[in-house]
Amino acid sequence: MLVEKNVPLQPYNTFRIVARAHSLIRIKDEADVRAVLSDPARAQAPKFVLGGGSNIVLTGDVKSLVLKVEIKGRRLVEETPRAWIVEAGAGENWHDFVTWTLEQGWPGLENLALIPGTVGASPVQNIGAYGVELQDRFESLDAIDLQTGQSYTLDAAQCGFSYRDSVFKHAAPADAAGGLGLGLAGRALITRVRLRLPKPWKPVLGYLDLERKMAESGVSEPTPRQIYDWICEIRRAKLPDPAVIGNAGSFFKNPTVTPEQCADIIAREPKIVHYHLDDGTVKLAAGWLIDACGWKGKSIGQAGVYEKQALVLVNRGGGDQGATGGEVMTLAKAIQTSVYERFGILLEPEPVVV
Repeated sequence: MLVEKNVPLQPYNTFRIVARAHSLIRIKDEADVRAVLSDPARAQAPKFVLGGGSNIVLTGDVKSLVLKVEIKGRRLVEETPRAWIVEAGAGENWHDFVTWTLEQGWPGLENLALIPGTVGASPVQNIGAYGVELQDRFESLDAIDLQTGQSYTLDAAQCGFSYRDSVFKHAAPADAAGGLGLGLAGRALITRVRLRLPKPWKPVLGYLDLERKMAESGVSEPTPRQIYDWICEIRRAKLPDPAVIGNAGSFFKNPTVTPEQCADIIAREPKIVHYHLDDGTVKLAAGWLIDACGWKGKSIGQAGVYEKQALVLVNRGGGDQGATGGEVMTLAKAIQTSVYERFGILLEPEPVVV
């Protein structure tokens, strides 16, 4: 077990914010986790699990022991008449994993192409895009309890999935007596994730951008690979490449409101982008709300709102002169205030603030 000291974290967060880890250990397999937990000097130390760093805002140096998850491996676990069950190590790149499944002839993840981050982070956030969420394809995951060292497996119900949320984002109640499933924030290190890709394959095409692609191409029954290519084209046109411009993707969750609330907003703002959900609520496009408040292209310090998509906050600087976590959060709070004052809706950030 190699403990690295004073490690720069700028390469390990997609916002490219300058910060350092006081101590960092690379987790290549489950044995590395057990080595940490069996070391008396580190077993009780606060820990921070780091995957691809695509959904965090660092507001300073990280004093907790950073566990950098780099567990690899991809395989077909089982094929049944109804589905392919595929597994990936938590340290695998998510988009590369999606690409690999299609190359093997196992469709179902194409709508989730080009989402940044690692496989292990995907259930934490319950990632989703273009009509598909991780929970729609989820089978189970393996994890290790960072307090007890216990290994366990969770199914979808135990993960408590909801919109951009899971049990891994909530702390356990003080009276939980160490039980699993109530809240696993800061306590679980996910090692492997399994997904169920259903047979027969059915395309998910209910978004305007995809309908436009079908109209432009003249293809009414696209293949999984065509949908994958379209999703990549759409995302690249709208979203900045983190390798070029530091960002954490969509910064705010799309809020949901009642039909009555939506009707009230439409009466004042007829062009608002909204989607009716199966449960009767209405999802509003957070990017549209932010753009309507005039934030697109604006900046506070080196933190700015992306010119092509108001839902994305970016780091306009480079190297040591880039945005700080404080500037990013100041900008985020200013946007929240503007949207609340105009629409009465409080936007909720997606990234974890560290």
